Amino acid sequence: MKNLISSAIANTIFSFKKIGVKRIIAAVLVGFLLFVTNVNPVNAAQSARPIGERIAEQQQQSSREFDRPKTTGEWNRQAREVESDPGERFKRIGEQSAEAFKQFGEVITNSIQALATS
Repeated sequence: MKNLISSAIANTIFSFKKIGVKRIIAAVLVGFLLFVTNVNPVNAAQSARPIGERIAEQQQQSSREFDRPKTTGEWNRQAREVESDPGERFKRIGEQSAEAFKQFGEVITNSIQALATS
């Protein structure tokens, strides 16, 4: 077992010497810089804006597309309107849940696409 471990270590050291430690370190540093920095000349104007501003704009666009309550007051008002009719209440809950899941899916899809292009 000791021979196996020591031979594996010796082979690894020999491989590093053969390839060159400087080259490995340089490749690791270049890879790190590429992953950490946000260099994208195609979307430079888009990526120059703060992320909070882009998220707020995306939320405003998606909230305009859907017709469902957005505040607690609107939810309570709608609940009082259909308080006496449980069937209508469940119908509205189902419709609004479907809209919410659709909106969530679109936001996630847009976010993934934005991350993929940046």
